[in-house]
Amino acid sequence: MKPSDKQLSYLRALALRVGQTFIPPRTSADASREINRLRHAEPASRQQRHDERSEIGQDIARGDGTNAAVQAHETTGYGSTARWA
Repeated sequence: MKPSDKQLSYLRALALRVGQTFIPPRTSADASREINRLRHAEPASRQQRHDERSEIGQDIARGDGTNAAVQAHETTGYGSTARWA
């Protein structure tokens, strides 16, 4: 069963509150697990979110992009089996 629009909306709101991203869930159960994870996550402060956005924006403006790049330790697997660590 696909996640409901209400679950997806709540996930977006929680992710913004704690300053994290999420992979859109495929099932309602996946959405519930992700909601529980984000509910228990430590919220990022407004200043932390602002600083991170500023750093990434400056990085991109310089053409460097290292702050926005995926690091090797952040993923496992390869190709279609790759997942966030």
